[in-house]
Amino acid sequence: MSGPVYIFTGPTLSAEEGKAELDAIFLPPAAQGDVYRATLEQPVAIGIIDGYFERVPAVWHKEILWAMSEGIHVFGSASMGALRAAELAAFGMEGVGAIFESFQSGALEDDDEVAVAHGSAEDGYRLLSEAMVNVRATLEAAEGSGVVGRKTRTVMERVAKQLFYMERAWPTVLTQAAREGVPSRELEALRTWLPQGRVDQKRRDALALLRTLRARLDEGLAPKQVRYHFEHTDAWEEVRRRASRLPLGGTEGGEVVPEALLDELRLRGGFAGAHRAALARTLAVEQASRLGRSVDEVELQRTAERFRVEHGLLSAEDFARWRETQRVEDLERFLEDESHVRWVETLFATDALRHLPDHLRATGEYGSLLERARDKERVLAARGLEQPLLANAGVTEAELWRWFFEQRLGRSVPGSLEQYARDNGFANVDVLRRAVLRERCYAVSR
Repeated sequence: MSGPVYIFTGPTLSAEEGKAELDAIFLPPAAQGDVYRATLEQPVAIGIIDGYFERVPAVWHKEILWAMSEGIHVFGSASMGALRAAELAAFGMEGVGAIFESFQSGALEDDDEVAVAHGSAEDGYRLLSEAMVNVRATLEAAEGSGVVGRKTRTVMERVAKQLFYMERAWPTVLTQAAREGVPSRELEALRTWLPQGRVDQKRRDALALLRTLRARLDEGLAPKQVRYHFEHTDAWEEVRRRASRLPLGGTEGGEVVPEALLDELRLRGGFAGAHRAALARTLAVEQASRLGRSVDEVELQRTAERFRVEHGLLSAEDFARWRETQRVEDLERFLEDESHVRWVETLFATDALRHLPDHLRATGEYGSLLERARDKERVLAARGLEQPLLANAGVTEAELWRWFFEQRLGRSVPGSLEQYARDNGFANVDVLRRAVLRERCYAVSR
């Protein structure tokens, strides 16, 4: 049986280290859809070491089952691979290493045993925390070497386990252990021993997977045989359809957002709004895909021009600077999605307005906005100002705009009132002017 071998890895074992053990194609940690896409390439085998756990949908059991039903051997170890191998061992997925064996036996059960915080791909998946399985293996070795006693080992395992996996690092474990009354003599001995004695069980198991796979390949791997019938459910077809839109090695959500960037957004208090907007963008692109919409060069150019005008990126230098600061590497993909979003916004404009009241109810704004709108109607009607003119407001047009933007909104008057009107749901500047005049007259009358 000939064909490529794909290995999904990242923080546990670098691609460079892996290539020294096995001639294979090394890919980033597996996300939902990645094993499906790899299967389409008809490999001999797939090895899963690392995979995403939280913000990106995890590799799905069913895509592994499908890969094996297509005659592909699937191996797992060390991290996400060990979890999936333990869960699917009965169906033929092959697990390798001590971590897999602990999950299969039931000695370990929690995902956080192998979960770690790590940097981005550009940062080489630099580890920012320690895996609990590595803590256990290291403390076992420390006890075996006489560095710590059984009681200290037990206390430190408990302390480490109680930490959130992103906070699980040796300095924190040692500090917490001291607070738990672990003898300072043993803690200092462990601190001194750790640089040379630390056990990276995940890395050991990852290497064991590659060596096992190499040996099996040398022996000759016949196509995988399974005893189950693979069911093509609606959920499977949906995941498969979505996965087909991304290249092998991509993630289900496109690029993975760095955790540090998310922290900045959360601290600013903007996460909820940005997440909802991102969800709307996702659904718009999804709908365009479902309807088979394509974007040609003319449409891409038109979208780029609109985008540049709306964001004040009128010169080529401004646009290039925006691309650089916003890290837009695939401009064509960005503009294609932007075109889909704008098309869907137009297509569903009426439906969006129909759902707007419920959105405002969910945010708690509907009642106060409705009460203010009704009060404004009553006040203006009482003064005969339902359709006020500039003379009624006692200002010139320039003064009106300055009053509204500078005094009410605390910003400068926009360079393009027409663009501002469209961006904020007004049909044109005349409709915006009417609304601002009514607001001016209402404010003066209160």
